[in-house]
Amino acid sequence: MSLNPELKSINCTACGAGLDILGGGRVTTHICSYCGTALDALDSYKTLMKFNILNRPESPLKLGAVGQIFGVNYTVIGLLEHEEVWHGRSWKWVDHQVFSPTHGYAWVTLEEGHLTFSRRYRKPVNWLSKTVVNRAETRPSLRAGGERFKYYDTTTSSVIYAEGEFTWAPRKGAKTTTITAMSENAMLGFSTTNREREIYHTVYLEPGEITGFDLSSTFKPRGIHALKKMKAGANAGFLMVAGLCAMVLCFVLGAMMGLQNGTLVDRQHQFNVAQLPVSISFDVPEAGRLTKINLRGNGRNSWNYLAVELEDPEGEVLFESGRTVEYYTGRDKDGSWSEGSNRASLAFFPPVTGTYSVTLGLEESGFWAPKVNRSSSPQHQMTQVSLQIRNGVSSGFWLVLLGLGFGCIGGLPLLRRYLHNKARWRDSDWVDEDDD
Repeated sequence: MSLNPELKSINCTACGAGLDILGGGRVTTHICSYCGTALDALDSYKTLMKFNILNRPESPLKLGAVGQIFGVNYTVIGLLEHEEVWHGRSWKWVDHQVFSPTHGYAWVTLEEGHLTFSRRYRKPVNWLSKTVVNRAETRPSLRAGGERFKYYDTTTSSVIYAEGEFTWAPRKGAKTTTITAMSENAMLGFSTTNREREIYHTVYLEPGEITGFDLSSTFKPRGIHALKKMKAGANAGFLMVAGLCAMVLCFVLGAMMGLQNGTLVDRQHQFNVAQLPVSISFDVPEAGRLTKINLRGNGRNSWNYLAVELEDPEGEVLFESGRTVEYYTGRDKDGSWSEGSNRASLAFFPPVTGTYSVTLGLEESGFWAPKVNRSSSPQHQMTQVSLQIRNGVSSGFWLVLLGLGFGCIGGLPLLRRYLHNKARWRDSDWVDEDDD
């Protein structure tokens, strides 16, 4: 049985209030906005039951409001509030049944200021049940309409408020269990009640996709909805590609420069620590080229501070510096470990060519664990030290540093996408075994 299409208004058979007919011929129930009585639209609007209308939920979409969703005209004909209670916490959201003479019935849902649009999904798809979810060892997924949907959550909610016209008969306290799966762009909701089951396809409504309905300009959503798409800048793609390509180029050039180890200006010298301090003269063939003094010891679980003094060909001190050579190793419940290095180096740019002199001395030394019995501990002080000098060394340090900067520029859109996607899935109730 269908409603008379020419019927535009009725009087509530319970309180006599005038009620507009907005929802077309498939409406089966009309709930009075004044007294909360549910009227049977298929049987002369006889009384079915009564809802409490004192706790009307706040919503920017009012009954009778007209607007456009994706360019299609719709009218709000019904308002339904759901509540889910879990472990002492509760969540509420409001479903608005909307009607279009050309596109039929749909739902606009308001949750924490976010609006989504849902329609019945009629394409073939495997049903996702609680049994399938509970038995799954990995997050369940399915394909529908060319998209891959992954399990999101399971909710069981109750109707706590109803007002307006509906294509079914809402019942106060009636429970609906919905299993949700989400893709990059939409959700599929597999809803089950005591009487029927339906699949709904839901998408997010951006401000430009829903207009009219007397929506306030001050209406602002809170937080990140699971279906909300990230707003990327106009040049985000270019910055990502250009930044990452520049980073790779800098790393390659830096590695190439780092492999240029320069020219050995003198043979490698090796001394007993007891001989220190010692002075070594060496010739620098190229001025202004990076020259590196490499030091190497043989200590174990000990540290040694080596003082270095460099004089130019005129006998003037260019600098006084030092390096710590330290190496620690051991074994614990997680296995063997090591820290530090028996190698150290310092670099300078010689102002002129000629014969330079470097003085090497040992200022301080000590053990990592001085109270441990040395005879039973694998530790010993450095007994030998070697010195090597190379001229014309290339360093890729600054190129690597520049590459890291480009990487930050190129990686920022990826990081934003990762954080946004993580926020989308934050409220999913699926827990992987590896997370336990």
